[in-house]
Amino acid sequence: MGAEKVTSIDVAKRAGVSQSAVSRVFTPGASVSPKMAEKVLKAAEELGYRPNVLARSLITGRSRIIGLVVAYLENQFYPDALEKLSNALQAHGYHILVFMVSNDDASVDKVMGELLDYQVDGIITASVGMSNALTSRCSAAGVPVVLFNRGQDDDRLSQVTSDNFEGGHKIAEFLAAGGHRRIAHIAGWSGSSTGRDREAGFRQGLKEAGLELIASIDGMYKREKAAAATRQLFQNDVKPDAIFVGNDHMAFAVMDVLRFELKLDVPGDVSVVGYDDVPLASWPAYDLTTLRQPSNRMVEATVSTLLGWIEEGSKDVQKIKIEGPLMIRGSARVPEGWPDERL
Repeated sequence: MGAEKVTSIDVAKRAGVSQSAVSRVFTPGASVSPKMAEKVLKAAEELGYRPNVLARSLITGRSRIIGLVVAYLENQFYPDALEKLSNALQAHGYHILVFMVSNDDASVDKVMGELLDYQVDGIITASVGMSNALTSRCSAAGVPVVLFNRGQDDDRLSQVTSDNFEGGHKIAEFLAAGGHRRIAHIAGWSGSSTGRDREAGFRQGLKEAGLELIASIDGMYKREKAAAATRQLFQNDVKPDAIFVGNDHMAFAVMDVLRFELKLDVPGDVSVVGYDDVPLASWPAYDLTTLRQPSNRMVEATVSTLLGWIEEGSKDVQKIKIEGPLMIRGSARVPEGWPDERL
């Protein structure tokens, strides 16, 4: 048989203090003297005691756990962003519980319902939408939700994104100024606000320059879809001299097809611009010109919004858009005199 589980009562006896004193020592922010804390921690270490966080949450009503729901991690932007979110929340004494979902209402609703059962203090959804019924359930339970890198037309939900419209607009200005006239777009998923907003800004920027897209294909934020779209574009009579790709994850596939299958020079024959600025974008193999999503500031805004609700009772809904710079590298022709915005 295994050894009996050590309890706070055992620690209190060993340290010669009350059980409530042990509880205070293991409660973040509780008032306790250094001498008392030293005695309790020494006794806990000797006995191998660890506090039952879930049991304590039943008493305090706070689990200090944040649920994080994400649809996919193939896109290199998300592992990096999730690491930053986790580190930022841990710095405030919170931990994350990660759930993966398919990007459809039924899957999201099921997982979010399970998260609520875990008594999480708040929820962050990364590139995942919320159904009306689920939003109402979270609101009724008093669990705040912040959408990260996804917008939604719901006045009850806070959201933090890059300024996707402005980013698309800036890329259009860049390509037009570089003398490109046969410009195509391999868009992000049309079912997402990010994909729609980037394309809308891009089209608007081209219109202001007196240009129109020669083609637009929904790449659905998938590498294989982007690769197939590239092959399709170059089977047409009018072939692109520039392609704006809805994110870097797809742009890498586009560049691979252009260079290794179609034997085209990037940027000599075709300029390619992405969106996100994931670490791989700066590697010499791709050297991708791309619009940087300011993930550090997006994470800071997301955590601040969520904890403002949890810890300060601030229930103001925030719709935050953060503009990012265009990172000029070697995959696209650079207009003469174009300012380098790198941070």
